[in-house]
Amino acid sequence: MQRLGGVAVGGSSPIRIMGVINASPESFHKGSVHTTKKAIRDMARAMEADGADYIDIGGMSTAPYLSTMVSTKTESRRVTAAVRAVLDSTNLPVSVDTCRATVARDALAEGAAIINDISGLKYDPEMRMVLEEHRPSVILCAHSSGIVRGDLVVRTKELITQSVQLAVAAGVSRRDIAVDPAIGFFRRDGRGPFYTRVSRDWVGRDVDAIKNLRRIKGGLPIMVSVSNKSFLGMILGRERPADRAYGTAAAEALCVIHGADIIRTHDVGAARDAVMVAGRLT
Repeated sequence: MQRLGGVAVGGSSPIRIMGVINASPESFHKGSVHTTKKAIRDMARAMEADGADYIDIGGMSTAPYLSTMVSTKTESRRVTAAVRAVLDSTNLPVSVDTCRATVARDALAEGAAIINDISGLKYDPEMRMVLEEHRPSVILCAHSSGIVRGDLVVRTKELITQSVQLAVAAGVSRRDIAVDPAIGFFRRDGRGPFYTRVSRDWVGRDVDAIKNLRRIKGGLPIMVSVSNKSFLGMILGRERPADRAYGTAAAEALCVIHGADIIRTHDVGAARDAVMVAGRLT
């Protein structure tokens, strides 16, 4: 049985919802930012009441079109405080969205159960040592430090396979691994290290990835994060992330129809409704 943070996922399990709390003021979607202990607790409780299965905490924005790098010390301080606040106020497993080994180690010491690494363990080599030490569940995102060409669905699957091999070599059981097709992170250019460069239309790539989730996942549960992202803004002609709510719900429903096992979202209530309807119509 596949599991993530001790919760059964994939196969005959229900579609899981992961609510996003960003403790990073620089995050692209300001509505997801919560930086005080009270605000984080209140949002975590609201997400739990709305049906979240997990809370994912970010301490540094990794939006590829923004210059948002902060120090490891700052990211760790934000993350550990948020992990404590969520665990004090809910019974939900906590995921931490980080590519840095020090941040991951500190978060796991505070009780986090999942490491969500958008570099697929390829940014910080010491992350593998953290996995060996703590054996958490992991979410592995498709990522390459070089330009990716050719069939981008095939290449996405290959990149994920590389990361799964790294995790297994570090002692993580395949039963504790979920994968992520990196919606929003395949770009023609960017300002940070956390994106994969492509030479073709990146919106088309994201659309193709969503249509081919079953091909990409390779027998592992797949998490998809489309909430308020740039490809929706391009499709809708809406520049502000806050104006993409309806497009987000539609995309999340279609992700379920195409094989998503986990929906990572800023709006848990809306995502839960979209998932329920999509599940009945699939």
